[in-house]
Amino acid sequence: MYVIMGATGQVGGATAKALLEQGEQVRVVVRSKEKAEIWRENGAEPVFADYRDAEALQAAFTDAEGVFVMNPAVFYPSEGFPETRETVAAVAQALIGARVPKFVALSSVGAHRPNGLGIIESLHILEQELSSLPMPSAFLRAAWFQDNSIWDVESARDKGQVVGFLQPLDRKIPMIATVDIGQIAAKTLRQSWEGVRYLELQGPEPYSPNDIAEIWGGLLNREVQAIALPRDEWAEVFVHQGGPADRVHGRMAMLDGFNTGWIDFECEGTEHITANMTLEDTLEQWIKQRNA
Repeated sequence: MYVIMGATGQVGGATAKALLEQGEQVRVVVRSKEKAEIWRENGAEPVFADYRDAEALQAAFTDAEGVFVMNPAVFYPSEGFPETRETVAAVAQALIGARVPKFVALSSVGAHRPNGLGIIESLHILEQELSSLPMPSAFLRAAWFQDNSIWDVESARDKGQVVGFLQPLDRKIPMIATVDIGQIAAKTLRQSWEGVRYLELQGPEPYSPNDIAEIWGGLLNREVQAIALPRDEWAEVFVHQGGPADRVHGRMAMLDGFNTGWIDFECEGTEHITANMTLEDTLEQWIKQRNA
């Protein structure tokens, strides 16, 4: 039986579904009765636990063959990442207390670097703290999510524009579909190994904002152009989206890291995995599901 954190999100959900499709018993950690019922209908066993509650997590992890660990996304963390540190400490205590034989954790491209990561620093903290645990562990350093481009659909459809933060517009970066991350996570959980592994995950090819605009143009059957949003306008956009004005710097620093090339794969001493889904596959699948 495998326990999945983050099952109500994209990657955790994809991991749980992949394991269920392979005939495995799955327990999902949830925080709402509505989500619990959905997973129960899909064949999983839901359990309730707050990610900062080590005792509840330990109960959820008990008798697991392996655990998929996720740190809840915090786009606007407090200074010093206290939210991450509290969650990671609880997870570590629960993994040890439940005597979990192995775990796989979602990390990010660039998480090997100690600074200059913005909000990705939370995953550097996760790697540093959990890699010292006594059981076998695997950290999935995933590339930029292809699924992030779904946010561009309205602007692409209505205005013929993809307005973004990745710059310059012709610079390609590695990307991967969350569905593929889930498949890789499920496969890794079922493997046996010793020590600490770092898996760097990317899709079949990298993409630039210009590529994203071209793909949307093909799918929407109209001309779409990529537009670079000036950096001095980023903070205003994030505040408009609900971010606290004094905490948007972490998200901006992450984007700076991607744009300068600082956030990239470590390469040496890691496993390299290339997944199958193209960006066009991901966006086309999303359109079909929305129109179903």
